[in-house]
Amino acid sequence: MVQANNITKFYGEYPAISNVSFTANKGEIIGFLGPNGSGKTTTMRILTGYMPASSGDATIAGYDVANQSLEAKQHVGYLPENAPLYTDMKVNEYLTFTGKIRGMTTTAIKSRLDEIIEICRLQEYRNTIIGKLSKGFRQRVGIAQAIIHQPDVLILDEPTIGIDPIQVVETRSLIKEIGGDSTIILSSHILPEVSAICERVIIINDGEIVAVDSPENLSNRLEATERIRIEALGKTSDMVSVFRNNPSVQDVNFETLDDGKIIFDIISKGGLEIRSELAKSVIDNGWSLYNLQAVSLSLEDIFLRLTTNEEKIFEEKK
Repeated sequence: MVQANNITKFYGEYPAISNVSFTANKGEIIGFLGPNGSGKTTTMRILTGYMPASSGDATIAGYDVANQSLEAKQHVGYLPENAPLYTDMKVNEYLTFTGKIRGMTTTAIKSRLDEIIEICRLQEYRNTIIGKLSKGFRQRVGIAQAIIHQPDVLILDEPTIGIDPIQVVETRSLIKEIGGDSTIILSSHILPEVSAICERVIIINDGEIVAVDSPENLSNRLEATERIRIEALGKTSDMVSVFRNNPSVQDVNFETLDDGKIIFDIISKGGLEIRSELAKSVIDNGWSLYNLQAVSLSLEDIFLRLTTNEEKIFEEKK
């Protein structure tokens, strides 16, 4: 449904994105995840035909977004970070207007309008001036205008930014409901959002894709680097020194609790199983061991690991 092939975009001599390639299948919800300035919005703008790529190509429903832009746009709904709303119009008026822009007939608009008003839970606000709506309900109107023509592909750029927590949950639920009908690409820098909604995650950093997989598979694959949490009591400097000098240890972080105990987060090298070795170190040095366990890596751990490492750790599965 969506195919990006080696898309590159230069701003002057600066490459905003480099050789971005991925596919999105029918009905799939994909999270396009990366820190601010990583190239997410540039990629979204190219896919929606609002900006040309410097090289590479992309297709929507089989149409080239550059050379067949009108045909491609007929199959795309787009909600940019700042929704293009006319705040002096009523919700009904605005959605009717966007339907006309999309080339829909009056009969088709009337039939679809009631449907999307219900889908987006705007029944009580259909005759309300948009400027009087809260940010969360404005986002719902923005989503409604993006799906009024029943697009095959829906592209959402930071859809929950700036709205309150309750509306965030409601907006995420709405996106998941829509996902059965459309392929959705959701651009975000919010980790829980992507983890809660998306079936597959594309992580982009410095304009390059560094990982493509499901949140669960990314976590499983990164667990080749084991993370151990230890709760112990002893002289802090001695414990830190012993753990950091262990050749099987990649990284050590710690915090001291109010009762004097120390919590260590220890990362092993190359997937080595080091729990028994660390336990032995604590016991041999006469320190008190209260807890030692392996800790599963969250999407946030994965995100930080991949976006702070220049090496591309994963490539998309073929």
